[in-house]
Amino acid sequence: MTKYRIPMAGLMLALVLAAMSVTVGCNSNSAVPMAGETEASPVPQELPPEFERLAEVWKLLEEDYVDRENLNPEVLSEGAIRGMLLALDDPYASFLSREQFQLETQDFKGYFEGIGAQVAMDEGRLTIIAPLPNTPAERAGIKPGDVILEIDGDSTDGITLLEAVSKIRGEKNTTVVLLVLHLNETEPVTIDIRRGVIPLESVELEILPGNIGHLRISSFSDTTAVEVEKALDQFKAANGRGLVLDLRNNPGGLLTAVVDVASEFLSYGLVLYEINSHGERTDWKVRSGGRAQGVPIVVLINQFSASASEVLSGAIRDHGRGQVVGVTSFGKGSVNTLRPLKDGSGVYFSIARWYTPMGSLIEGVGITPDVVVEIGPSEAEDSQLQWGLRILQGQIAQGG
Repeated sequence: MTKYRIPMAGLMLALVLAAMSVTVGCNSNSAVPMAGETEASPVPQELPPEFERLAEVWKLLEEDYVDRENLNPEVLSEGAIRGMLLALDDPYASFLSREQFQLETQDFKGYFEGIGAQVAMDEGRLTIIAPLPNTPAERAGIKPGDVILEIDGDSTDGITLLEAVSKIRGEKNTTVVLLVLHLNETEPVTIDIRRGVIPLESVELEILPGNIGHLRISSFSDTTAVEVEKALDQFKAANGRGLVLDLRNNPGGLLTAVVDVASEFLSYGLVLYEINSHGERTDWKVRSGGRAQGVPIVVLINQFSASASEVLSGAIRDHGRGQVVGVTSFGKGSVNTLRPLKDGSGVYFSIARWYTPMGSLIEGVGITPDVVVEIGPSEAEDSQLQWGLRILQGQIAQGG
């Protein structure tokens, strides 16, 4: 049987609910302590005394609330949890029902069922970071930067990130209806998407003229490191001379995966470090045996490169392994955890921040490229890729 470590937040919430239950059955004639008298606090010692107010509110509602049929302890406790997480001002904090929790725990295992699009909260709006290649989302016309205004007719105003993800995802062959505002458009459009099984094939290699490898990494799942290894073997077999590492529209993924991938290009030192809620630092070091430590590289990023892709581009920049080309990345550098509660539901919240090897904070800041190259909405040529190729060809010429 799997043993879960219940975090302090989950323990606190369980204890709050236990404290609430103490008041059940009290009536309006309960005695009020006189001056000098004491009353045992209904709040366990593990909780701050301010949490006593929750028990007080439940007691008052139970005694006198006019619509007593609405006093559903499960619904109200869930509302209290959501309110607690909302008050954190953490854009990633979310409550998940039992069904949502079960759905989320299947992610990053090589496949999942849904539409195949990565989303994030950008200035309070549910925004598409990127549709995964060859998925229902991409085929339906979902694009990076799209804002989702409604999911199956329900507004996304005030929705949390994981609530939105849980609503969009679902079993294969079912349909979700999204009201979408495309980037640089003024009128939203309705898009019906039939869900499918989404394989997390995250790596694609193309050999360009001059034996330059164009290596696209679309996400970081538990299969990405192996896929990169295979791609680098193909690159070597093709007598590759340099690599354009394309992380544009990459929403991130598993930290262990990006450490493994970074170690293919770096020979020593840190990939990143993180600092947790207690101020404790954890270093994530380069692992030995990389296949491309001496290969000239250039990295491409854009405003939809997030999380693990920012870790990788920041590490390559700080180590001086290659120039970063594009525009400033998304700025998602927090460590988030999904923790179970005793009833099968769960909570999702931030527990640490990521920093590049030289100490640059990623969260809310992003990675600033060495060479800024923007692509206009009507620009047909991939100018970022062309800049990267020119820089890379210069490096190869200097080395040769």
